[in-house]
Amino acid sequence: MTDATGPDQVTGATPDNAIRNADRADNGPVLAADGTPLKRSLNRALRREKTRALLLIAPLLLFILITFIAPIADMLFRSVENAIVEDTLPATVEALDEWDSATEELPSPDVFRALFFDLFVAAEAKEHTQLGTRLNYEQTGISSTFRSTGRGLDDIGELYQDVFEDQNELWEEADFWYAMMNAGDGAAAGDLLAAERARMAALTDEPKDGEIGFAPSATIASILPRTTREYTAFAILTALVEEDVVAEEEPWEAVFAALGLDLQDQSLRAGIEGYSGPGAAELQAALANVDSLPVVDYRAAFIEEDDDWGDPEVWRTLQTYSDRYTMGYFLNSIDLQLTPDGIQSRPEDEQIYILLFQRTLIMSMAITLSCILLGYPIAFLLANLPLRTANVLMILVLLPFWTSLLVRTSAWKVLLQQQGVINDILVWIGLVDDANRLVMINNQTGTIIAMTHILLPFMILPLYSVMKTIPPAYVRAAKSLGATDWTAFWRVYFPNSVPGIGAGSILVFILAIGYYITPELVGGTTGVFISNRIAYHISSSLNWGLAAALGSILLAAVLILYWTYDRIVGIDNVKLGG
Repeated sequence: MTDATGPDQVTGATPDNAIRNADRADNGPVLAADGTPLKRSLNRALRREKTRALLLIAPLLLFILITFIAPIADMLFRSVENAIVEDTLPATVEALDEWDSATEELPSPDVFRALFFDLFVAAEAKEHTQLGTRLNYEQTGISSTFRSTGRGLDDIGELYQDVFEDQNELWEEADFWYAMMNAGDGAAAGDLLAAERARMAALTDEPKDGEIGFAPSATIASILPRTTREYTAFAILTALVEEDVVAEEEPWEAVFAALGLDLQDQSLRAGIEGYSGPGAAELQAALANVDSLPVVDYRAAFIEEDDDWGDPEVWRTLQTYSDRYTMGYFLNSIDLQLTPDGIQSRPEDEQIYILLFQRTLIMSMAITLSCILLGYPIAFLLANLPLRTANVLMILVLLPFWTSLLVRTSAWKVLLQQQGVINDILVWIGLVDDANRLVMINNQTGTIIAMTHILLPFMILPLYSVMKTIPPAYVRAAKSLGATDWTAFWRVYFPNSVPGIGAGSILVFILAIGYYITPELVGGTTGVFISNRIAYHISSSLNWGLAAALGSILLAAVLILYWTYDRIVGIDNVKLGG
């Protein structure tokens, strides 16, 4: 007879009870065979068992983490990530913060000048088109603006380059520039090098490890800050991305433009006049002729390259989507948009996603219901036929799994079209007039029929496995007590098969909302699902942020429905048999 225990305490010889008894002992700790206290020995044994169990499931946990958790986390991150604008145009974004988007005035010339240098580096790194593509999702036409402007930036820099090279041919020499800008044995502007390297890493693939053969001079950085920054970006891209020798490559036109701006800056004049390092004579000669340098109107130059730069709406879009993280993708997913004035509805002719979500959920439920209506009798027949006959029929149920999904869907295109097999049979037997053939393809009807056929085995198998576990004696007992066949089925057999219906319904519904091949082929314009738009944005428009947002909303909808099902039916009542 055991001692009285609490409701959650197990009686008998268990490791926990042994430890508990050892703690209660009045005559000192109980020792194990090796002389160690029994409590410590049992705890060590329990840790070994837990570690062994963890090691056994570790491969499965790692597999789930890599193939399931990590992709979902990446999808959630992509749905809000928007770093490309700030990484590509850092100085422009900072300067644009001071601009009031409510006005119809264009940003200040300083913003256009910052855009020139940012966009020049992006164009050299061939990243300006990706930035244009990102902003084109929010305002149509911006992509071509960035593309055309990127090709004309050299002309702006050449206005300065031509003047410098006319003054002194040394400005054409790559080694002269390298000797002047490189720290050599002097102090290096290490922070600037690290910052520009990080910027280049954001624009392109992570730069390869290794020396770039250049470190910006701290002295030059103090008297020519713009020039040093642009030359450093040029050196990093040249060495680590293009894999050329910095000392053998002539700088970009933007470096000459930066040098012209530094020489025209009155606050830097004293430092340049007092400089005595490499290139001092040439710098001071250029400073003496500073009046010959052009004064570029960057605003006018950009508008000349593309008229869209004179449209304040372009700058509003750039300012609105300059944050590293945005809710714009999620707003677009529910037919809203982020504007300088706040969240607004999209034009009525652009509102498609709410409709697609509603259609996806409604049609998935219709497909699930049709699978229940068709699958239940088949599963009942399989569960109650002799084993040999049931096995033959089970092969027919599983046969579609041995046929390509694309082949099965294409077959339905042949069957459902107006001149197809089904319509021909209906006309032949007189149910349908030849002039009024049924339209069953490229609409919701075709999608429901084809997907019901494809997903029907996923309903039959759970139902069959549960029905096989229902004892036939239950129905016989009900009949012996006077119940009719229908009453015995409805009051006894059906309630016992509900767990199979639940398992099959969840399986079919979740598979249905994620299908895109079948709706794409037979659904037309009215029978496609939200998954078709997700696939389109991933493979065609390359708007991965919007695709990730749509996928996240779809995942949230599934989880909410799953939670609702659990609250109403109870997930514990769902089983695949046994």
